[in-house]
Amino acid sequence: MILHSKISGEGKDIIILHGLFGMLDNWNSIARVLNDNYRVHLVDQRNHGRSFHSEHFTYPEMAEDLIAYMDHHDVKSATVIGHSMGGKVAMHAATAFPERIEKLVVVDIAPRYYPVHHREILNALLSIDLEEMETRGDVEQAMLRKIPVPAIAQFLLKNLYWVEDGVLGWRFNLKVLNEKIENVGEALDDQATYKGPALFIKGGNSDYITPNDGPLIHLHFPNSEVKEIENAGHWIHAEAPKAFLKMVQGFMVD
Repeated sequence: MILHSKISGEGKDIIILHGLFGMLDNWNSIARVLNDNYRVHLVDQRNHGRSFHSEHFTYPEMAEDLIAYMDHHDVKSATVIGHSMGGKVAMHAATAFPERIEKLVVVDIAPRYYPVHHREILNALLSIDLEEMETRGDVEQAMLRKIPVPAIAQFLLKNLYWVEDGVLGWRFNLKVLNEKIENVGEALDDQATYKGPALFIKGGNSDYITPNDGPLIHLHFPNSEVKEIENAGHWIHAEAPKAFLKMVQGFMVD
């Protein structure tokens, strides 16, 4: 099965991979700028957005999804931008299929292990019985009672849709994400390397990439650099889009 995507622009290919609970729509504003000079592929990863649902949810499988997508669209090689979970997928693809990845941009994630830290969100989502909800507003109120951070609640609510008249559902595969959440934090294999150009972008207010991660990043990606965008958290592309685009565009033309 081929991943769902939205393609715009012409030129060299850029493929963008969203993070956990996300979807391709999260990157529309970035694509609208990049597609002036590139063919931009916004991709829904498996168990997310409008892509297929599967009981299987590992990074090697998601990396193979990316290569299958590239084959389907006749993309010989591409720059891949991945945020958080998408960054892990991009790292796996680059190290397993280096000839297919022209350049790599990893947004606010390192190749190390991360303990599960999404349990509060998963528990909140699991506690909401969509069969009892009559409107999107009902779901929003139920969500805010569990997750009293409007920005997070609104991000998750983008995944809510009408399956049919009177029936609400989630775009992401909540059951599998809950069951396989440990997989999301897995580290890159010790021997995995990618020698192509790689840029790791850290949010200045985020602790997903720390100074201690530098040696590990360079071990796996010897031709890499780590750059920081100040006053941005984990969602760098949403919080500091101009700085993010300037950094990515500079890396693309180097």
